Amino acid sequence: MEGPGVGVPAADTVSAAVDGGGVIRAWSPGAERLLGHAATDVVGRPAGILLDQAPPPGAPGPEGWRGTLRLRHREGHVIEAEVAASPIQDGGDEPRWLLLATAARPSADQLTLLGWAHEQAGESLALYDPEGRLIWGNATVRGHIGLSAEEMSGPPLDRLFAPGGDHAESRFAQPSSREGEAIREYVERIRRVAREGSHARFETTIVTADRREPVDWSVSLSPVRDPASGVIRAVYAVGTDITEQVRARERLVLLKEAGDRIGGTLDVTATAQELADTLAPHLCDLAIVDLLPQVATGGEPTAAAERGGHTMHRAAQRSIREGVPEAALSVGRLERYPEYSPPARALATGSAVLSDLGDPDFERWLHEDPVRHARTEAYGFHTMMTVPLRARGIVLGIARLLRARPEPFVGDDLLLAEELCARAAVSIDNARHYARERGTALALQRSLLPRQLQGQIAVDVASRYRPAAGRMGVGGDWFDVVPLSGTRVALVIGDVVGHGVHASATMGRLRTAVRTLADVDLPPDELLTHLDDLVSHLAEQEEAADPSAAAIGEVGATCLYAVYDPVSRICAMASAGHPPPVITGPDGTAVPVDISPGPPLGVGGLPFEATQVVLPEGSLVALSTNGLIAPRGRAIEQGQRLLHEALAEPAGSLDEICDRALGELLPERQTDDAALLLARTRALDARHVVTLDLAAEPALVATARKAAADQLVAWDLTEAAFVTELVVSELVTNAIRHAEPPIQLRLLRGETSLIIEVSDGSGTAPHLRRARTYDEGGRGLLLVAQLTQQWGTRQTASGKTIWAEQQLPGGQG
Repeated sequence: MEGPGVGVPAADTVSAAVDGGGVIRAWSPGAERLLGHAATDVVGRPAGILLDQAPPPGAPGPEGWRGTLRLRHREGHVIEAEVAASPIQDGGDEPRWLLLATAARPSADQLTLLGWAHEQAGESLALYDPEGRLIWGNATVRGHIGLSAEEMSGPPLDRLFAPGGDHAESRFAQPSSREGEAIREYVERIRRVAREGSHARFETTIVTADRREPVDWSVSLSPVRDPASGVIRAVYAVGTDITEQVRARERLVLLKEAGDRIGGTLDVTATAQELADTLAPHLCDLAIVDLLPQVATGGEPTAAAERGGHTMHRAAQRSIREGVPEAALSVGRLERYPEYSPPARALATGSAVLSDLGDPDFERWLHEDPVRHARTEAYGFHTMMTVPLRARGIVLGIARLLRARPEPFVGDDLLLAEELCARAAVSIDNARHYARERGTALALQRSLLPRQLQGQIAVDVASRYRPAAGRMGVGGDWFDVVPLSGTRVALVIGDVVGHGVHASATMGRLRTAVRTLADVDLPPDELLTHLDDLVSHLAEQEEAADPSAAAIGEVGATCLYAVYDPVSRICAMASAGHPPPVITGPDGTAVPVDISPGPPLGVGGLPFEATQVVLPEGSLVALSTNGLIAPRGRAIEQGQRLLHEALAEPAGSLDEICDRALGELLPERQTDDAALLLARTRALDARHVVTLDLAAEPALVATARKAAADQLVAWDLTEAAFVTELVVSELVTNAIRHAEPPIQLRLLRGETSLIIEVSDGSGTAPHLRRARTYDEGGRGLLLVAQLTQQWGTRQTASGKTIWAEQQLPGGQG
């Protein structure tokens, strides 16, 4: 008893005592069982906290009050109860009331209607005892289980439907371990709810007797308590068939996965395989993707049928079995589809075609190929869906989906397959366009790069070029080896900003410009200055053609230009924003190169500086682009160190060194073009070079002529003596008459040519002119031009050098 004069309600009575202010003063154990609240939780608190409705109007009269109230259980649900309030006569001044409550009971009509509703409900409604025995199930449950009401009683479900159980044959021809596991898990959840008194909601998949196929269920389990004792007597189960919702959810997930998976490579074959991997096993047991032969090679597709049908290229296939043993044709082969076949009809109409073993054309096509027919029967294929791959109004190929599973294709399967194939077709078409553009750019670039590098007597050379893989496309990396006068050679490498045909075309223009400027024999820094002006002009032209384009960014480039002289063994070089060369001595040690790279070409307004390095004979000079030494994630210094290590390894040919360097430096996934130009230096000694200093006296012309003749005898080149003497006589005479001292004659013996050089202290360049009939002079250079293979002039630090090169008789050297 709580408070004076109030008796404690009996333990088995659902009762409570309330004072005149509506505060609870006593609470029976029966009330605790009905509403779940302990006495310590409610005594002393307003009774209104137990109501799920507004309090009845007014206070009870002397005769008391009776009615139905909605009471709130401790766990949140509502209980309708019949409540009677009676005054307590305890002699006190304050009124008190005894509340007696019983759970509201439905009428007989209500119970009848409730029974009909449960029996006829579309959901599966069932009652299980705490061990998982089926106490009652409505008609829907009985239909799914395949048992009558009398047969449902007995052992728990996990034993009732276990393989070999009493009623296993009524539901399964041969219950699988997966199905048995689902039932065991279902029963264990029932037992847990009965044991813990908690609610449970979950999804499961169970094969039903009436449908003989997996059905997805949303199941809600609730404990059923005795209101009087609170003991859990049963578990109430509500099962809702959510198979369609699950299939729709799976389709959405598959579409998302397809969007993430298909078309990530810009490769036609890889994209076709990604489609096949998506279709099987999600939609079919065997997926085959065939493309028109032109599409497979990046060409323009034509879906026009040849006489008798279509020839298709097998691009990809995927099966639920490893190795795709069901396929009658391997990937990469051609298959011909006759006009009546389902694949040919899909190609012709551009619409999906659904075929099964009842289709005469389908069966005729299967029987036409014994291998196809045998494998169709062996693996149990009965249905085929052929979906055309259409993109931008063009049919690119077909996807064939075959099923051996019992379920035939339905309308949602067709819609899903068409959506997947449409997405894949766009990706395949993008990959086709990319392959064609990449092929064009690569062909253009290869046509512009030197096919054979001739280092002549100055250097031995080798090179490698690797275009970027994937989406980046062909870049603008380029290199060249340009023979110069005096057995010198120019080594050049560059990198144009951007990728594709535009970059390749710009690269070709720059390479041509470098060759033209090299023929003028400009020093490296001056050559880069002229090249910088050219790139700036190109940028201006691009901007004038398209003002919205960032022209300088599109035409910008880097370049490294080096000139090696095998006589002095000096290598002069200058850089326009390009990494310096890596030079390794003949003993494997690194040769330091102190070069200050200028700005990239196209920036303009800033000078370029040249530097010189004396190289031991047999040094390796490596010119490379960022794609080789500084791919993403690697610093240039680290890349140059790795390149030096590759060059310093014991040797092999230059080609072998190039291959080793690329193998060690290129990343696994190459995202930028990579170029490598490798040169091993030679040196010309007294056996190949003779020099004679001359005073500015006409009488010394004969001395120069005789010295040249004597040297040709020593070199066993007497057959070249006549032309050599004439050329020496003319060039030395011009130097004495028209130039300034010092004057020097130099003969260089190359592998197939002889070079005659006359240097003087004048910076004035000579030029050819046409002599008149009675002129006594003016024919010297014209004679030199006629007698030699080529001639020219170059500026030096002290003046100029005029040179002439003649081919040795019989190519001897």
